Amino acid sequence: MSSDFDFEPVRGLPQSLPSGEHILWQGAPAWTGLAVRTFHLRKVALYFAFLLAWHGLSAVSAGDGVIQALLSTLRLAPIALAALGVLALLAVLAARTTVYTITNRRVVLRIGIALPMTVNIPFVRIERAALKTHRDGSGDIPIATGGADRLAYLVLWPHVRPWHITHPEPMLRAVRDGAAVAAILARAVSATTAQAAAAVGAAPEAHAPAHGPPRPLVTATA
Repeated sequence: MSSDFDFEPVRGLPQSLPSGEHILWQGAPAWTGLAVRTFHLRKVALYFAFLLAWHGLSAVSAGDGVIQALLSTLRLAPIALAALGVLALLAVLAARTTVYTITNRRVVLRIGIALPMTVNIPFVRIERAALKTHRDGSGDIPIATGGADRLAYLVLWPHVRPWHITHPEPMLRAVRDGAAVAAILARAVSATTAQAAAAVGAAPEAHAPAHGPPRPLVTATA
């Protein structure tokens, strides 16, 4: 059996890694996290539950018997189940077709269900990152980048920080053990920064602001 990604020389990457570059971490979103927090499966389920309850109560208030009202309500249940099934399927497909990769030089997002694409984010383009940890231990890691060439919000969705439309921030969504992944990213970027400073004959501390220590690359968000 073949897939659309059989052409990849390395899983999640469009080309073989150049000399000196290696993978530090690779993973994918948890489909359950995408379903609940991206496609809002739980909220949609509550919405349909409210509609079904309201329909049943309205039927009883109109004079229908309890059994007749229940049967009338159950006729609408397949519509609700179909909608929830579509959202769950989208979450599964998004998770199965996504690969997040952190190397010692960049972050790579292979995304897209119908139209796969690869987003390369060199460490030198990263301005800051954040981490939002959820109760299940998974995390979302948005990455703010510099430069004028930015991908559109809709092109990146759902792998983008919500509502940052004018300045989209690519985001690693619903990654398992988000704190550990964020730590790997922070160490890799810090190492690259230190190497770049050493290459120009400057110590990394020379780039710290005069008013205090440098800000951490990854910060927690509420």
